[in-house]
Amino acid sequence: MTVATEIAPPTDRLSALFREHHRRVLAAAYRITGNRADAEDVAQTVFLRLAGAPGQIANARSYLYRAAINGALDLLRCRKSASIEPLQAAANVAAKGLGSSPEAEASSHELGEFLRRSIAELSPRAAEMFVLRYVEEWDNREIAVAMKTSRAVVAVTLHHARSSLKRRFKDFGRETQ
Repeated sequence: MTVATEIAPPTDRLSALFREHHRRVLAAAYRITGNRADAEDVAQTVFLRLAGAPGQIANARSYLYRAAINGALDLLRCRKSASIEPLQAAANVAAKGLGSSPEAEASSHELGEFLRRSIAELSPRAAEMFVLRYVEEWDNREIAVAMKTSRAVVAVTLHHARSSLKRRFKDFGRETQ
């Protein structure tokens, strides 16, 4: 005797995943791109790719976050000169001690653009780990599991990424003075 198991049609699964994760995917993409239209394009691309993917994904949350981050980073690499809003973290750093003057806002915008370009220039793997750790606030263990690597590799990659960004930031500071 064969037991028939009821499997939801692919469109139902995709609809359920979309309802459950769309907001997070959009937010992750927005934090990277700083532009709502670009974030919506990235989110749409992520779910369209998911629709065309054969079979089920073991960890949809992790897959969708990573896909959103990678899609957003790819978009930044393609649009290096595009005008975008500053990263919230960069805005907070730039605004400390500067007040809310037009000069402070311009500086914050410039710093946000610089930070985006710098992250996009990291290797794709390092950029993804950096964003997962410092933008999405995942811990090293979560990143290691999601990216199928060890925590030691994550730690070393993040260390190199931070060092690279620190050097670029110092150069940026010299250029703006």
